Amino acid sequence: MLIRHRYYLLILAALFSVWWVAMAIHPWHRSDWLLENALVLAGVVLLAMFHRRLLFSRVSYTLIFLFMCLHQLGAHYTYSEVPYDAWFQHLTGRTFNRLLGWERNNFDRVVHFCYGLLLAYPIREIFLRVVNVRGFWGYFLPLDLTMSTSMLYELVEWGAAAAFGGELGQAYLGTQGDVWDAHKDMALASLGALIAMSITAVINWRFQRDFAQEWVESLRVKHKAPLGEDELARMTRKQK
Repeated sequence: MLIRHRYYLLILAALFSVWWVAMAIHPWHRSDWLLENALVLAGVVLLAMFHRRLLFSRVSYTLIFLFMCLHQLGAHYTYSEVPYDAWFQHLTGRTFNRLLGWERNNFDRVVHFCYGLLLAYPIREIFLRVVNVRGFWGYFLPLDLTMSTSMLYELVEWGAAAAFGGELGQAYLGTQGDVWDAHKDMALASLGALIAMSITAVINWRFQRDFAQEWVESLRVKHKAPLGEDELARMTRKQK
């Protein structure tokens, strides 16, 4: 039997709490760890506040859990200093970067990609269950929101780096000298979300009987009267 949603959420919460405590012990840069955990705290509070009104699927909770665990790993070491290369070399005798031809620490790029890959589906659940979107919009809007929030995060990084400055600002920003770092991060998050929504669409196309009909209906014009100044004129006439 599948574990009930609330029990499953409690199990993941307990596992994340253990991981969070482990990653909170002697982080490499405590100030950067605190900054990185500000958004984590906000996310946990929101999930706790709304879990009774909006209980996600086990799939969504698992994806959120995986992303937050990756983020905590990056927060512990700082994203640009996660020693995945040393770990891989200890296991295999060769570096992971040399294997893929990388010249920088790309843990931050991997997590940005996972942001889109892992969180696009939970975002889709919100659009389907709260906004009640269907068809094309049930795939496009999660992709669009993932892209826009990725852009907002880059602005937050820039603002924090400018506000704090010095080593803390550089550690939080983590560009490693790449002037296109923000653009690449946003592109990877978008790619991850595109892959997630493509996989979801293929699964639904395979098993959802009215898949094509739903897409056609979602693109049909529902209200043919124009808005803007025409709608303003209609509203003012109603008030007279």
